[in-house]
Amino acid sequence: MESIEFILLKTLINQVGIIVLVAILLSRFKYFRQIITQQRLPFRDIIILTLFFSAFGIFGTYTGIPIKGALANSRVVGVFVGGLIGGPIVGILAGLIAGVHRWGIDIGGFTAFACMIATICEGALAGFLSRKFKKSNKKWLFALVAGVGAEILQMAIILILVTPFYEAWDLVKIISLPMIIANAIGISMFIIIVDWILREHDRIASNQSKTVLLIANKTINLFRKGLNEKTATKAATIIKKMTEAQAVTFTCHDKILAHVGVGSDHHFTGSDTLTGLTRQVLLEGVTRVAYTHEDIDCSEEDCDLRSGVIVPLKEKEKTIGTLKMYKTSERAITDVDIQLAEGLASLFSTQIELARIEEQAKLLKQAELKSLQAQINPHFLFNALNTVASLTRTNSEKARDLLVRLAAYFRRSLYNSEEILLTEEITNIKNYLEIEKARFGDTLKIDFDISENLDCKIPPFTIQPIVENALKHGLLNRVGGGSITISANLKNKNIVITVKDDGVGIDDTKLRLLLDEGHTTKSVGLKNVHRRLVHRYGELYGLTIKSVKGQGTTVQIKIPGGH
Repeated sequence: MESIEFILLKTLINQVGIIVLVAILLSRFKYFRQIITQQRLPFRDIIILTLFFSAFGIFGTYTGIPIKGALANSRVVGVFVGGLIGGPIVGILAGLIAGVHRWGIDIGGFTAFACMIATICEGALAGFLSRKFKKSNKKWLFALVAGVGAEILQMAIILILVTPFYEAWDLVKIISLPMIIANAIGISMFIIIVDWILREHDRIASNQSKTVLLIANKTINLFRKGLNEKTATKAATIIKKMTEAQAVTFTCHDKILAHVGVGSDHHFTGSDTLTGLTRQVLLEGVTRVAYTHEDIDCSEEDCDLRSGVIVPLKEKEKTIGTLKMYKTSERAITDVDIQLAEGLASLFSTQIELARIEEQAKLLKQAELKSLQAQINPHFLFNALNTVASLTRTNSEKARDLLVRLAAYFRRSLYNSEEILLTEEITNIKNYLEIEKARFGDTLKIDFDISENLDCKIPPFTIQPIVENALKHGLLNRVGGGSITISANLKNKNIVITVKDDGVGIDDTKLRLLLDEGHTTKSVGLKNVHRRLVHRYGELYGLTIKSVKGQGTTVQIKIPGGH
């Protein structure tokens, strides 16, 4: 004959199975997946999650099994999962709603008040465990252990608050093990479903990273011709074709430059009718998301666009336009969509800045023009894009990081000024080397030894060409790779910057001719840096190159201190 504990366990597992089945069905709904995958929950979604998971808790109460004037139930499953996913606010509110319901129903019993307190405490516990839960690598195991702890907490509260104690003890002896096992399993299974949704979200994010690279490849020279109606229309068409956006818009600061997709019947190119949210982005220079038709604030009431993300296009720190990506469903913009739009905007902003630099460069001497453009190396760009593309399948986080570094590298490289801070040049070099390290792995070792508080300015593109030469001509020709050490310190009131590699070295004949103005050589980068330093500071400054064939090369840069 089966014991009452075993019967309770089977019945509770059946109830938990129903809850998990409902969770599986809900996982197929796009709106539910969107809420679950959001990193920052707006107030409306917090309320929706609270009502949703408290309803699960109430369902668990109504399907409870009467025993000794109390209920063996699965109420904690909904409340606890809500707290883990939604955080403290959702956990506490869901626990409060489900707990007060447990206390107020006719079937209350002598444990009603204690169960209410326990439900609230379990919801709060899950909420405060939420941050650790989201960082956990094995979320299902974390949820299982936490669920066991939550049910043990409930049994302890019953024993503490319920009188007479002997009746509470008799009840706990019967229901504790079945409820701990069944509900902990239910919580864990629910989390497995949620984790599957999150992993699917990450897979989509990885594909989006690849999409950014493909779009970048197709538009890489587009905005080099400036931000205008023609270039904007071409870019919008490409983005619309290669993403899930139902409409793509580019604007400048006062009009629509291009609109491709849904709504083109009233979002006209050249129209000066900008939405309130677009004007806000132009004014503040930060990304904004329209979750509803009202947020978009389109002047056409019947407009089919229901949600969108608006990101600024910048030239240096000045916002000069926007990129807008729309969808035809409300609340359809996900974190992945926002990252995609921001990544594209960053790349386009870099291209726009390059167009400005090229326009200004027409007024510069030919030597200065070459020095500004030398750092924009197409081979480096395409190699970097290929590296990031390969990482999207194996390490999407690393791919995103390299993409950000690549955008930062080109953006910083395009600044046109006579002098920049040494720290800015070092930061750009670190971005460059981090991308190269992703290509060559452990064969490339980099060390920095920069003196603290070395507050000085140097001409732009002073260290960068030297580091590139050390890598390309010193280490890449050496079997097994090697190392580069970059140091900077103050010596005898001069700033001395050293780039040292242990590569293949340079033979004496070639070494003597490297900086010779009368000799034609492919090493334009080193000669250009030396010429600019001598022209600016005098013959006592510039480059000193020492090298031993087969052992490596050391390039020393000397400029006056205080610059």
